[in-house]
Amino acid sequence: MTRQDRPIALQSQPHTFNQKLPPVAVVKLLLSLINFLAQVRQKVTPPPLTLHEMVGTYTFVSNAIRVAARLGIADLLKDGPKRSEELAQAVQAHPQSLYRLLRALTNVGVFAQEKDGRFKLTPISKYLQTDTPGSMRSLVVMGSQEWHYESWGHLLTSVKSGKAPFEVLYGMNLFQYFEQNPEAGEIFNCAMTGVSAQSTAAVAAIYDFSRVTTIVDVGGGLGTLVATLLKQYPQMLGVLFDRPHVIAGARSFLETEGVAQRCEILSGDFFEAIPSGGDAYILQNIIHDWDDERATAILKCCRRAIAATGKLLLCEMVIPPDNRPYFGTVFDLEMQVLCGSGRERTASEFRALFQAAGFKLTRVIPTPSFSYVIEGVPV
Repeated sequence: MTRQDRPIALQSQPHTFNQKLPPVAVVKLLLSLINFLAQVRQKVTPPPLTLHEMVGTYTFVSNAIRVAARLGIADLLKDGPKRSEELAQAVQAHPQSLYRLLRALTNVGVFAQEKDGRFKLTPISKYLQTDTPGSMRSLVVMGSQEWHYESWGHLLTSVKSGKAPFEVLYGMNLFQYFEQNPEAGEIFNCAMTGVSAQSTAAVAAIYDFSRVTTIVDVGGGLGTLVATLLKQYPQMLGVLFDRPHVIAGARSFLETEGVAQRCEILSGDFFEAIPSGGDAYILQNIIHDWDDERATAILKCCRRAIAATGKLLLCEMVIPPDNRPYFGTVFDLEMQVLCGSGRERTASEFRALFQAAGFKLTRVIPTPSFSYVIEGVPV
C-alpha cells in the first residue's frame, strides 16, 4: 500500500447529525430553481466554454478540494483566519503553491479570503473539518486514494466491456478488497459514515417510526442510523447487524451516543440470514451495491425474518424516470466503476425487486436529501 492510501486522522469518532433540515418542499423548490438557472446559464454560454467549465469543475476543482482535505486545511482554520504562509508551515507545504490552491478554492466558494489576505472557512469548508457532524472530509479523501482514482481512470473499460474497472484492476470485488486491506476499508467506512449521517437525519425527520418497537438495521456499519432513531424514539429497541470486521467499533460508538443498552449488536452475512424479531427492517445504501440477483437474495433474507405486519424500509437514491437533473444519475457512474453489478435504480425497478422477494412496494417518500425512503410490506 502506498503512503497515499494511508488514513490521515480522518475522524476521531463518528457523530449523529443534529442539524435541523428544511422541509422537503423547500428543498425540492430550491433544487428546481438551481437546475433552471443552470439551464438558462448553459443556454447563454458558448458550448465550448460550457464544456471547458465542466471539465475544469470535475477535474481541477475536485482534485484541489481533495488536496485541501488531505492536508487538513479546514481543521487548521477552525479557530480563525490564517495566512497561507502560516498554513504552509503547519502542513509542510510549498508556500506559493498552497496559496495558489487556496486562491482557486476561494474562487469557487470552498474557502474565503479576508481583505488582509488571510483565508477563512465558509459553510462549505466547515464540512471538510474532521469533527463536524456529517463531515464530508473522509469522502473527499477517499477520492484521492489510489484504488479509487485508478478505477475511475479506467471508466472506458466499463463502458466498453460492462465490467467494473475496480474488479478488473484488483481481481476481487470492493468489499473483499477492504477485508484484505483494512486501512482502505477504514477510509471507506469513515466516508460512508459521513454520508450516512446526513441522509440519516433526513430519513429520521421525514418518516414516522413511532409505532416501531424493534428496528433491525441491516448492514448498519458503526450504527449511525440506529443510534439516531433510538435517540429520537425512546421507546424503540434496536438491532445492529453487519459483518464482524465492520461492526468491531460499534459498541463504543453506541455507548458514546447513550443507546448501547437498547441496541443488540449481531454479526453475520446478509446473504445467508438476517436476525428475526424486528417489526421494521431498514437498509441504508445497501441494495445499490448489488445486481438484481444479489439484491433480491438480501431482500428474501429480510422476508424470512420479518413479521407478517412488519415494514421493510430502504434508504436509497431513486432515479427519476424522466431523467431530470438529479445527483443520483451521476453517482450511478461511481457504482459502475467500483461495484460493476451495483447501480442506482428507478422506482419501478425497486418495485420489481420487492415483488421478486415477496414484498409489495407501498410508498416512495422523498426526504430533504438525495435519499428516499422506499417502504414495503410482506405479501
